[in-house]
Amino acid sequence: MRHPVSRPRACALAVGLALTAAALLPTGSAGAADRYEWAALGDSFTAGLFVGEPQPALGDASRDGCDRTTDAYPALVDRELAEFPPGKPVRLTDASCGAATVPEIATAGQTPISPVDPPAGGWSAVDPQTQRARLGDGTDVVTVGVGGKSLGLGALLLTCSELGRSGKSCRTHFTDPPAGTESVADRLTRLQDEYIEMLAHVHQAAPHAKVVTVGYPALLPERGSACASADPTQLGSITPDDVDWLRDDVLRRLNTTIQQVTEFFGDRFVDVYASSIGHDACQPADTKWVEGFCGEAADYWPSRLPGAPLDCTTIGRRATLVHPNAAGHANTAAHVERAVRIALLER
Repeated sequence: MRHPVSRPRACALAVGLALTAAALLPTGSAGAADRYEWAALGDSFTAGLFVGEPQPALGDASRDGCDRTTDAYPALVDRELAEFPPGKPVRLTDASCGAATVPEIATAGQTPISPVDPPAGGWSAVDPQTQRARLGDGTDVVTVGVGGKSLGLGALLLTCSELGRSGKSCRTHFTDPPAGTESVADRLTRLQDEYIEMLAHVHQAAPHAKVVTVGYPALLPERGSACASADPTQLGSITPDDVDWLRDDVLRRLNTTIQQVTEFFGDRFVDVYASSIGHDACQPADTKWVEGFCGEAADYWPSRLPGAPLDCTTIGRRATLVHPNAAGHANTAAHVERAVRIALLER
């Protein structure tokens, strides 16, 4: 699916920005100055997981277990920038990785957990994404989409479904948690500190780059009662009250935290939540931009994930764990493309 804006409008915007950028470029530049350098960093909502084909391809010796795909939003934006360059070509270095936490963007290594053809003994650890993307003085723009894993968003949703099956309140469990469980409030406080440290490192590694952060889409409906009860293709057994709590006190606060830290650094925040309202995991298949716990995915993606209490085999679906589908990535791509073009114009 193309971006959820008309092709003529998208092309007109791209051409207009390209012409403006071309007029601003100095003449006689050579070498690396003949292109822009863009680094995409992030977690599974950036990498793509099951949308499009694996990148690198299955069987490629360079596969690292990060589950980047050809139809994730960085790849979609890259193709648009190649077709309508902003004055000069843009080279994308996509270092995103499924299940990445905020520290794993800049200060910590990560051991990928891809379930797709893992090697014997599991995947090797990879360096922080800022290192793998080779951020430096020549980096022009950096996009970062991360935070959900650090907050434990996926695990929260699964736990809420399990609690819902037994008639227990997820909200109570994570507001006043049992010993050894971190409350949502404490997670958000920790996330804010981690995000500040991460952005500081990104700016240090790429001192001349424009930095763009990307928020999370509307995974959950505006009314918890919109979800079918015990439907694994939606939100399983999460109760309507808990859906509302997860939307307002978890997902929206996650986006608010990211936006506030971004603005503190003077960077640009890309809001994909507002445009995706009404396209959540509880919508019909032709309307949703987010797959539920079990959903439609490419054939290489499994129906059961190691360590996850979820088996989608019996209903003939894949274990999509409330992640964007192709339409969701197309929507994010439309917003990120605009932000990248503006960032390059501002250089």
